[in-house]
Amino acid sequence: MIKLNKLQYITAFATLLISSPSFSQTTLIKNINGYTFIDKSLTQFSAISFTNDTIDKIYPLGETVEIPNDAIVINGQGKTMLPGLIDAHGHVLGYGHSLMQVDLVNTSSELDAVNRAKIYANDNPSLTWLLGRGWNQVQWSNNTFPSAKSLDKFFPDTPVWLRRVDGHAGWANSKAMALAGITSASQAGQGGEIIKDKNGQPTGVFIDNAMDLITNSITPPSRLENKVALSRAMQSLASMGLTSVHDAGIDQKNIGLYKELASENNMTIRINGMLYLPSENWQQQLEQGPYRSKNDMFAFNSVKIQADGALGSRGASLINDYSDHAGHKGLLLHDNETLQHYIDFAMNAGFQVNTHAIGDNANKLILDVYQQAIAKSKTKSLRHRIEHAQVLRLEDIPRFSSLNVIASMQATHATSDKNMAVTRLGTERILGAYAWRKLLDNHVVIAAGSDFPVESANPFYGLHAAITRQDHKNLPVGGWYADQKMTRAEALRSFTIDAAYAGHQEKLLGSLEAGKKADFILISDDLFIMSEQKIWQSQVLQTWVAGKKIFSVTEPSVAK
Repeated sequence: MIKLNKLQYITAFATLLISSPSFSQTTLIKNINGYTFIDKSLTQFSAISFTNDTIDKIYPLGETVEIPNDAIVINGQGKTMLPGLIDAHGHVLGYGHSLMQVDLVNTSSELDAVNRAKIYANDNPSLTWLLGRGWNQVQWSNNTFPSAKSLDKFFPDTPVWLRRVDGHAGWANSKAMALAGITSASQAGQGGEIIKDKNGQPTGVFIDNAMDLITNSITPPSRLENKVALSRAMQSLASMGLTSVHDAGIDQKNIGLYKELASENNMTIRINGMLYLPSENWQQQLEQGPYRSKNDMFAFNSVKIQADGALGSRGASLINDYSDHAGHKGLLLHDNETLQHYIDFAMNAGFQVNTHAIGDNANKLILDVYQQAIAKSKTKSLRHRIEHAQVLRLEDIPRFSSLNVIASMQATHATSDKNMAVTRLGTERILGAYAWRKLLDNHVVIAAGSDFPVESANPFYGLHAAITRQDHKNLPVGGWYADQKMTRAEALRSFTIDAAYAGHQEKLLGSLEAGKKADFILISDDLFIMSEQKIWQSQVLQTWVAGKKIFSVTEPSVAK
């Protein structure tokens, strides 16, 4: 790393403190192996200069690098620079809280999950509720849902609530069910299911809307706890190379926290928020119109609606029965009239509509409703999205392009689901599932994400999965339904300029060009030369947002 002289240190430090628009500081980073998209072409460059938070110029390979007067000059040591990566579908507050709860990801059995809960409880004796997330019964040898009984042995008096990895099911102990008033007579309501045993007694597992029966009894986190969780999450995400996230489903209070953090210059990365429908006072919030903070760290111009559940918990809504569960087609979470009302209201208020749809029935339904709503809408250019677009009828794939609907997809869902997806769907329906190549060949824009904390937030896991269709053990050999792979360039586009486009921010973010924000990362290896099987192991060396280094593996991170 290049050492700066005393005057340059003083100048750099002053840049962080002085907010007057009349003060400017130019930085040049040279000797880099840079990649970005200019128009639709992948372009390589060797240096970049930026003043404050805005890019002045990139220097394509072979072009002489001119050092601006009074610029801070940094030697990039030949490392690879990419535009800051954008996760088009994550849950920032949930991720922040997950960092402060028991982690059940990759547990090997129900007993393993219980043991992790015990260890966490012993380390945090003041807890009034034991909360956690990440279990996945499909990864357990018995492949069955857990029960309250295994938790009751160790937690007879402490209520426990542990969400499944996808967030579409939860596991409660008897104390939690007692506090919630759950009995054999309890009903799940529309869009939910209470798993019961042969005697009609609740087992402790609640699916989709039925989870509200338990969560309504949990004291919600305080405003300060939520603010801390957001800050901790953003710092963690920055360390993975994410400079922007589309937060998929926030409420009015969450919007207020982001506005406050942005006004305090305390946002580590950029957030593009989607208001969850229905949430408290959602109509009043939409009537105020879209919002964008002065420093462009927080934007709010879209809504998130949930049409169905998840495939792993058999909540995804299918046209025909699940292949492994005769008589069961999954769950639609709203009736058609309610769903139409949410979508029409949001479109008429000038908001992009982003709807969670996983099953083929849910995806067809949303495309049908979008088609009708777009025809009636005053604004035709809102670029509505389907979040996940996971299981599609082959005949529905071209409709995305004709309706200008974006497919917001998460590559790691495919590599996580590959061991159960065919079992759930059968050999015919799977041909329209996780169908990235079919969508791209039909000129559909794919915005990549992870759905963290359902999956790891690490975007290099997503790049690896998109390019190889393999897990971290390089299985299956050649890739799972390998004909649906993305190229390296397509995968990078989906995490950069196409993700920015999906948030109406392509003129601000997503590529490194003059006039755009100086959001970029330096990584350990060349994404386009390294072994594709090792892409998930890529290490982020530095993350820069708005021209400021906010993360470094060798230096303390700067939060502002």
